[in-house]
Amino acid sequence: MKAIIYCRVSTNKETQESSLKRQEEELVQLANQQQFEIDLIIKEKASGYDFERDGILQVLERIKDKKVQALLIQDETRLGRGNTKIALLHCIMKEGTKLYSISHNGELQLSESDSMVLKIVSMVEEYQRKLHNVKIKRGMKRAVQQGYHPEKNLKNLGDASGRDKIDVPVEEIVRLRKNGLTFAEIAAILRGFKYNISKATVHRRYQEYMESQDE
Repeated sequence: MKAIIYCRVSTNKETQESSLKRQEEELVQLANQQQFEIDLIIKEKASGYDFERDGILQVLERIKDKKVQALLIQDETRLGRGNTKIALLHCIMKEGTKLYSISHNGELQLSESDSMVLKIVSMVEEYQRKLHNVKIKRGMKRAVQQGYHPEKNLKNLGDASGRDKIDVPVEEIVRLRKNGLTFAEIAAILRGFKYNISKATVHRRYQEYMESQDE
């Protein structure tokens, strides 16, 4: 099993430098105890409240590789502090990555409060996903009722299956808007057809089109 070692200290002070080195040594020892193959060792000096850390972003990118199945840390505060810690724990667990810590001499055991918050976050995320699907279905139903036929109007749908389309179909935005759909509903419909587009982008492209017609 491959594992990543992640070490962090909050400042550049000399005392923290020795702490960083000690974390690495202890985590390498933990990896050997658990018979992990060390895939990568990441060390950084940054605040735990800061989400935009090169090291932690590298961790989040690397754990997408299914061959990497574990992340080794000194304790959960090395990931982050406050809300940043919760957000990172959620991201890591979503990937199915196991956390091991020196403080637990093995697999990390979350506190009752952290576990409860993570369960709430997962529930909210699931309902957001359901709401997104409902928006797509609702918007599509309204469009079809008003004579819109997406299979005819959105060309080359099958060719882009599984990847995001870069071009925004302005004509379809205008057509759907004339059918009485909101910008949020239009964005939801287009995302359902693999167009990576937000409500704000839909609104902006529609405004640009209308302004060009007035010139």
